[in-house]
Amino acid sequence: MKKIILDDLQRRITINFPPKRIVSLVPSITELLFNLGLNNFIVGITKFCVLPETETENITKIGGTKNFNISDIIALQPDLVIANKEENTKRLVLTLANQVPVFVTNVFDYFSAIRMIETVGNLTGRETQAKSITDNIGKLFNCLPTNRPLKKAIYLIWKKPFMTVNKNTFIHSMMLKASFVNVFADKEKDYPVITNNDIRKSKAEVILLSSEPCHFEKKDGVEIQKLLPEAKIYFVDGRIFSWYGSHMQIAAEYFYKTF
Repeated sequence: MKKIILDDLQRRITINFPPKRIVSLVPSITELLFNLGLNNFIVGITKFCVLPETETENITKIGGTKNFNISDIIALQPDLVIANKEENTKRLVLTLANQVPVFVTNVFDYFSAIRMIETVGNLTGRETQAKSITDNIGKLFNCLPTNRPLKKAIYLIWKKPFMTVNKNTFIHSMMLKASFVNVFADKEKDYPVITNNDIRKSKAEVILLSSEPCHFEKKDGVEIQKLLPEAKIYFVDGRIFSWYGSHMQIAAEYFYKTF
């Protein structure tokens, strides 16, 4: 059966429904697909799609998220490719979309992530499973204390130069869920470069050093601490803050135990 749908960029996509040959270009969505029970229908993933560990080992890898191999994807004869506006290179996505059905997602906060899970469930005929996941995420986040004081925080994703996030990002949304106020929320770029002086002037109470995409080490924490001697530094699991999808089910407990 054919199904016509609009993706998050309002592009009209026609797919075989339910799809039997799925390629995912997004690590967190790959994990979601497995958690929806689509193990037998996932034919291609990126080299960064590492969860669930055992299940992803033997799936064909089609390159990275930014430089995936279009020829390799076409050879897999997918009836659905799932991409993301931010995660994947626009030029490559549009080129691929001329040859196979590509659904582009757009996730920028907690609620758009919930909608994405529901959408992927609808795309793949796994509505019930998707609802179970979103219900569980909602229940877990609702258990977080609501009376904790909000602390001014910096979330660093890169060093040399330092880079952080603004209010238009999923990471920012998850910072709020963890009771942090993003001191660089109003920066113009989604992932702005900041200076040592910006960090000093921020008067942040907390600095979050991510494990990905740039892995901060203890020596980095020592140097950053000199910029804000009174701030508390956390080395955090970057997937918790940046992987939208079913991975959000473990985020609430992580926030509760860590902060």
